[in-house]
Amino acid sequence: MSFTPENFTLSDLDTRTRSIFKTIVESYIETGQPVGSRTLSMSDGQRLSPATIRNTMSDLMRLGLLQSPHKSAGRMPSQIGLRLFIDGLLEIGDLTPIERTGLETNLTSAGENPNKIFEHASAMLAGLAGGAGLVLAPSDVSARSAAVKHVEFVNLDMAQALVVIVYEDGRVENRLMARPAGLLPASLERAGNFLSARLKGKQLGEARLQILDEIQSGRSQIDQAAAGLVAQGLADWSGAETSERALIIRGRAQLLENIDAQADIERIQMLFEDLERKQELIELLDQTEDADGVKIFIGTENPLFSLSDSSVVIAPYRDSDKNIIGALGVIGPTRINYARIIPMVDYTAQLVGRLLRQG
Repeated sequence: MSFTPENFTLSDLDTRTRSIFKTIVESYIETGQPVGSRTLSMSDGQRLSPATIRNTMSDLMRLGLLQSPHKSAGRMPSQIGLRLFIDGLLEIGDLTPIERTGLETNLTSAGENPNKIFEHASAMLAGLAGGAGLVLAPSDVSARSAAVKHVEFVNLDMAQALVVIVYEDGRVENRLMARPAGLLPASLERAGNFLSARLKGKQLGEARLQILDEIQSGRSQIDQAAAGLVAQGLADWSGAETSERALIIRGRAQLLENIDAQADIERIQMLFEDLERKQELIELLDQTEDADGVKIFIGTENPLFSLSDSSVVIAPYRDSDKNIIGALGVIGPTRINYARIIPMVDYTAQLVGRLLRQG
């Protein structure tokens, strides 16, 4: 049997070669370890000699579907091999009724608050999939759900002030701000009272222009330093100066489990650094806008994770008009359990969309 690596497909592999390739990939996904010919010859369903298997593995190496961490080791799938396996050989089952009910119960317990739904979804995916859970919230979800109850400024020192924003849904946000020169503690208190009175029961975004107009017209009855602090805060809090969408990441600790080698530790460290690059992660999740269902990125298929050898499984969720408004998924090592994670991510995305439409 002779192969060339150009323009081949699974149909170019005979039944025996496909079977050996499939067994190697499944074993690697399960154990994370390279597979040797002798081990493979003793596995269930294989009735071939180690020599025959070695020859087939050599063919698969020449095609670029397998690789070896070092000369004397067994074989493991390359990135190209993983892609071919996922696209053509992966057997994806459906979730059981019990699994579906469990996911529904978990998310429903979050209530109708979108932010709590996203938190639950991200943490749930992380716990079930053994990776980090990602949720990209709709650009308007914070404004839509964030009716303000109270605002208070706290004096820290001559350079900084702390603003405490309490929302009607019970959330509390604490944010540091640069404190304008000459701003007295009494002015901080007046600025907090001024904002609380005008924001109570309203969203930050919808009240912003009205408050700024009151300040600029001189009707606010707060001094210039406090007015500057309020204007700066409104710009930051309402998203007037940034288009960054909310990104929720949970389960980083899951990625630290089952690490056996120094190379794994270095890979996870690089992945943690990637996860801090939130704007690039948002751009990655936004790529689901042209996807009908689950989308999978393996290793260097996305530049963000090219060094950490990671895979991302993501799916979009939709509003009542079937428009894609956000995405969620899982990130982990390239040997994550795709057969389990793909239907889980897909169904969770459907649930999140359904819960948002009901809210």
